[in-house]
Amino acid sequence: MKSKNKEKKQKIKVTKNGPYLVSGKIKLQEQISTVDSKQVPIKWSKGIKYPPQKVYALCRCGQSKNKPFCDGTHIKIRFNGKETAGKETYLRNPKKIDGPELCLTDYEELCASARFCHREGGIWNLISESNNQNKRKIAIEESCDCPSGRLLIFDKRTRGIIEPDLEKEIGLIEDPAMKVRGPIWIRGKIEIESAEGEKYTLRNRVTLCRCGKSKNKPFCDSSHYPEAETVEAIHMQ
Repeated sequence: MKSKNKEKKQKIKVTKNGPYLVSGKIKLQEQISTVDSKQVPIKWSKGIKYPPQKVYALCRCGQSKNKPFCDGTHIKIRFNGKETAGKETYLRNPKKIDGPELCLTDYEELCASARFCHREGGIWNLISESNNQNKRKIAIEESCDCPSGRLLIFDKRTRGIIEPDLEKEIGLIEDPAMKVRGPIWIRGKIEIESAEGEKYTLRNRVTLCRCGKSKNKPFCDSSHYPEAETVEAIHMQ
């Protein structure tokens, strides 16, 4: 017989037109984007740490008055949370940028607009000069700070992927510089299951939509951010 005290498996279940049901006593804490004088993110800082719970439900519609937790508002507003990520076909053919020492794969559809990739001229330019040790270091930092896993770096000498060592936990992204509340950051290869019982690709870094507007549900597609023109203008300053 299984022990009654055995912890539930750590996983996230997307419920039909409802919240994310989190089980397995997964840690929950704010992750705050800290910027430099040019408003470009340079590091993650920890914010509010929520008391541990064996099971909890995180708001997915973006309208809860008890954020980050669900309060049933999705029922009142008739939230359409239909999952559109499907078979995640965008994971099959990413753009590739080849540098002298590093190779970058760019899964654009996963962009959560965390903006860490814009430091020092942008990760795409840094990759092309990755034989410069300082630029190589910054490129790796930018990739590892990407919460959605859009940007992945491979070391051409070892042929291995360079990934941050992340504990299994959930982060709530806050971006004060842009005055927006970002997505839910799933860290450390936590299983995510669709409302239909299908398992999404297990990844070290994933961002889930919590504004309710993404067209790639359950994943974030940057819909929580201001218009693209405004964001681009800030990047060009």
